Amino acid sequence: MRVPAFSFSQTKPPPCLRGERIASSITSSMKIDVITLFPELISVPMGTSIMGRAIDKGFLELGVYDLRAHGLGKHQHVDDTPCGGGQGMVLKPEPLFAALEAVDTPKSRIILMTPQGRRFDQRLAEELAKEKHLIFVCGHYEGVDHRVVEHWVDDEISIGDYVLTNGAIAAVVVMDAITRLIPGVLGDDMSAVDESFGPSGILEAPQYTKPAEFRGMKVPDILLGGHHAKITEWRHERALERTLQNRPDLLTSNTQPS
Repeated sequence: MRVPAFSFSQTKPPPCLRGERIASSITSSMKIDVITLFPELISVPMGTSIMGRAIDKGFLELGVYDLRAHGLGKHQHVDDTPCGGGQGMVLKPEPLFAALEAVDTPKSRIILMTPQGRRFDQRLAEELAKEKHLIFVCGHYEGVDHRVVEHWVDDEISIGDYVLTNGAIAAVVVMDAITRLIPGVLGDDMSAVDESFGPSGILEAPQYTKPAEFRGMKVPDILLGGHHAKITEWRHERALERTLQNRPDLLTSNTQPS
């Protein structure tokens, strides 16, 4: 059963969301639901800056659901010890099945955030940004009962080769990368093109702003001359240099000889 909604435009949202929906009165272009034991780790960062404006303007509808609302018994248990022994606790199947049954639709693409997943990158962000409904399941402890993965999950995603305390933090990273690719969210859609890992596949060139000189350090003269063709060429050269220095693997896999 879905829980009551509240408007994200409130001056001060509730301190902890337990199965509540962040919604806009405008029809959204994407819907994201998140199932987690720590709703505030989702609602606070997703309610600020560009992500918050995307919700306010109706580009994104965000539902945040506390898994413990589907917990078992008087104490709302959501975890148990691993079968076969081992350290830690595993999220039980019953609460996760119930939570997913409450939000699943025929258009849903269900994602489990887990260190065992495929590594997230810009190409996957672009792919996911085309979906109409994403559901994120945020793991915790030693992970989730694998029957949940077998029955529900479409994608297992990791944001890197390291382990976090829970999947909610990783889910925010992925949602941020996705939301900014929704047409209209950034205002100028070229902002999501002319940047690192864009169509060129390499890193972005260094950027400068005013003043033209600060503590003896000057902005490169070419950026102040107004010659756009030369500026474009300079930026491409500096982007290649930066990529060679910081991420040479990108040059090997993505760039073509000019």
